[in-house]
Amino acid sequence: MDGKGQPLTILQQASFAVEAGESLAILGASGSGKSTLLGLLAGLDVPSSGSVLLDGKDLFALDEDGRARLRGAMAGFVFQSFQLLPALKALENVMLPLELQGSSDARERAEESLHQVGLSARAHHLPKHLSGGEQQRVALARAFVTRPKILFADEPTGNLDAATGAQVIALMLELNRAQGTTLILVTHDEALARRCGRQLRLEAGRVVQ
Repeated sequence: MDGKGQPLTILQQASFAVEAGESLAILGASGSGKSTLLGLLAGLDVPSSGSVLLDGKDLFALDEDGRARLRGAMAGFVFQSFQLLPALKALENVMLPLELQGSSDARERAEESLHQVGLSARAHHLPKHLSGGEQQRVALARAFVTRPKILFADEPTGNLDAATGAQVIALMLELNRAQGTTLILVTHDEALARRCGRQLRLEAGRVVQ
């Protein structure tokens, strides 16, 4: 609702498909609806109308617990603010989603994932002792450790300088290629978006490209 109690339409006529293994950048100015669209695609938000099919399953035919189970089985997330747990060391942060799944080899898989992002030497450091770029690489290792079918990334370089951001994106795209993970990336950075296989542009809640 707006300040006058009128409904606000954030997204409308946003219809598109993403192929398995594709890398898609969602572009748009601040307030264009990018993060809202990502939240809907991940089933974190519920639309007033419309549907989202994830691996053939209608997200909004499921209840909240059902959507959470599907996300846990299929999706990984990377956020602008890293979202690491401050009391856990880097390795423990990466192990967490595996432990939640009840994996018996969580430590070994987490160590391998940290190795893939070049952070084996920082495995036993707390987030506060890591640089921004290192924290985002830990977040990437955590996102990919479960080998998700799809990765949602919301402005993953927003808190990084240009050089570090470029390294993080290169790493994300390499993991996308190596694991065949579908990548959906929200950004306002045109140069970053061009590194993805396809770009989709939002303007005032509408898909215009």
